[in-house]
Amino acid sequence: MLNTRSRWRIVPFVIALTSLGAAVDGAASSTLAQSMPPGQSAEGKRESTPPQADTRKKAPVTTEGEPRGFFKRFVYAYVEEAPPGPELPRRLPPAPFNSPPFPFSDHLGPIIGVPDTTPDYYPLMRALKGTSVGNGLDESRIRIYGWVNPSFNLSTSRNTNIPLTYAIDPNAFHLDQAVMKIERGLDTAQTGHVDWGFRFTQLYGIDYRWTTMKGVFSGQLLNNNQLYGYDPVEFFGQMYVPGVAEGMIIKLGRFISPPDIEAQLSPDNYLASHSVMFSYDPYTFMGILSSIRLNSQWTIDLGVHGGNDMALWSGSAQPNGHAMAKWVSQDNNDSIWVGLNSIGSGKFTNEHDNLQQAVGVWTHKFSDRIHMMTEAYYLWQYDAAKGGTCINGPTRPFASGGGCGPTIPGLSDAVGAVNYFQIQLSKKDYTTIRNDFLWDKQGQRTGFNTVYGEHTIGWIHWFTNELLMRPEIRYDHSWTNVTPYDNGTRKDQFTFLTDFIIRY
Repeated sequence: MLNTRSRWRIVPFVIALTSLGAAVDGAASSTLAQSMPPGQSAEGKRESTPPQADTRKKAPVTTEGEPRGFFKRFVYAYVEEAPPGPELPRRLPPAPFNSPPFPFSDHLGPIIGVPDTTPDYYPLMRALKGTSVGNGLDESRIRIYGWVNPSFNLSTSRNTNIPLTYAIDPNAFHLDQAVMKIERGLDTAQTGHVDWGFRFTQLYGIDYRWTTMKGVFSGQLLNNNQLYGYDPVEFFGQMYVPGVAEGMIIKLGRFISPPDIEAQLSPDNYLASHSVMFSYDPYTFMGILSSIRLNSQWTIDLGVHGGNDMALWSGSAQPNGHAMAKWVSQDNNDSIWVGLNSIGSGKFTNEHDNLQQAVGVWTHKFSDRIHMMTEAYYLWQYDAAKGGTCINGPTRPFASGGGCGPTIPGLSDAVGAVNYFQIQLSKKDYTTIRNDFLWDKQGQRTGFNTVYGEHTIGWIHWFTNELLMRPEIRYDHSWTNVTPYDNGTRKDQFTFLTDFIIRY
């Protein structure tokens, strides 16, 4: 059973200790490669991709001087990191943010004009170098990589940490994510030919709850309310067409919702936990999306999808449009990413939300070490169930089930906002302060009609390119007399949380 989780609590920490030990053993000769962390996608804060804004990549990795045998080379890759390679040309100004230590290097929104920097320097790909499989992957530009993400939290709540996400089970160790990605990236720096690619991202862990799409292995959550589960978060094909304006990318399949400062996949976030407002907006779509670069400052997104977190065959899907625009200042210090993420009838259908969302993100860079991001949104739908999409499995201490909440006739809406303020402390460290609120006016998102406040400070440290940790202290509270915490018994909640990301 997926909810018998004790065995999964042990495995990731064994892996973490092994990786950390290897990093310490190689500390005298290993350095943190400034240019090579995985980071944010060119296509939205929630997507997990290598930092497309970074123009440098690892030099081709050879097996010369390395141990023989797949397993030995795999371990060796944690001890001796691949050296940085030469800079590759791009049609954009230099990336505004240092990554690492920050999780991404370019402004949010679609990025067209950068080379393919899909990573080939993590341990798995390095271990495959020189083998028939590795040679085949190199020739086809296909990469296989991923991470393991265990976490631990201490909370003043006893039953559940909701609306804190993703670590909803209090005072426990968990495997948040075990992810494998198979990907062929796009080279959008060149303008001479059409390029194609794809991505298949598989996730196992407690975080599946927040990415589940109705109609895609969704019975684990919607019928059984399991703590652990599997979800193929992304599966799409894409094509780059340089002849349209200054470049266009067309994506078809299941993809992550483009807006937001935060992301579903662990490496793409400033902090281990998520803001309350992020926890209750759209996560993934299924449909078609086009990104078009109009000029050096303007890029637009246009698309059609079946609604938030619903497969087109799910019985709940409805046509929704997507239209957003990205503007970047000439000095590259400011960016605005704004528009309609989902617009349609907004009708709650067959026990599932159909969220409508207007959203905007403003980014400002004060200096190379200091920047901030601010996001705000307005969500709405009609005839929604209180508490959102129905979970028909049994109620469990960490999350309610038992079917649908009462219907709220007419319009239900919510307003959310969050600010992230980052200070780089060193090449391996930064600190983040996050403040956010969510006004769930009718309780359609959380089940409680209240205004949520959340305040977090965190420190992020990179041991190596393959291992980082993110401890944080967080305070959640209700600004009204409602008690939404610990299954409706508390007005506030204190949490200490830390996680590790071990890449392979």
